[in-house]
Amino acid sequence: QVQLVESGGGLVQAGGSLRLSCAASGYTFRMYALGWFRQAPGKEREFVAVVTRNGGNPYYADSVKGRCTISRDSAKNTVYLQMNSLKVEDTAVYYCAASQWFGVPRETNEYKYWGQGTQVTVSS
Repeated sequence: QVQLVESGGGLVQAGGSLRLSCAASGYTFRMYALGWFRQAPGKEREFVAVVTRNGGNPYYADSVKGRCTISRDSAKNTVYLQMNSLKVEDTAVYYCAASQWFGVPRETNEYKYWGQGTQVTVSS
């Protein structure tokens, strides 16, 4: 069974940094695209970043482009999201997800497996 476990969330001041981790198990790591999504209170879950199955260039939402870096470590079956220059509007629960879609999955319905989420709170 596929399991995704996020960690690394917390409280940080605006302008600070956090690195989220997502440890994956139960499947062949390279067979899935791995993405990060976030959901703020009262809002829909939105795409943040993804590394594709073929290991090509990662993709980012415009709202985080230039501030976030997604990476995967196949040896550790882990995907990371490094977030810098954090803003108050980045406050949300961040979810890791796995997709079998080829190409660049950016919609929630393109992902089959989800982690439980980790809270990121950015204070002003």
